[in-house]
Amino acid sequence: MKTVKMRVTGLVQGVGFRWTTQMIAQELGITGTVKNNPDGSVSVVAQGDELPLEHFIKKIKASPSVASHVDHVDIDTILDAEKFTRFSVVY
Repeated sequence: MKTVKMRVTGLVQGVGFRWTTQMIAQELGITGTVKNNPDGSVSVVAQGDELPLEHFIKKIKASPSVASHVDHVDIDTILDAEKFTRFSVVY
């Protein structure tokens, strides 16, 4: 099980990005969280097996919402992360 934290920039707020990210995570069996940041970016913590997590990251980089546009994704691996049981939109 691997956990990554992503900071996604671009047109990612107010365009259904968080909800689409949640749907993709649920389809792939990824757990974690997604939330808007005050600077207009979105933070995603994603946890899962290596292959599904790679697919998830690719889909995020490709702008999962029709109205969104991802410019950049910073990705850091989190060691000793808490274990998530589901994927949630955080307010």
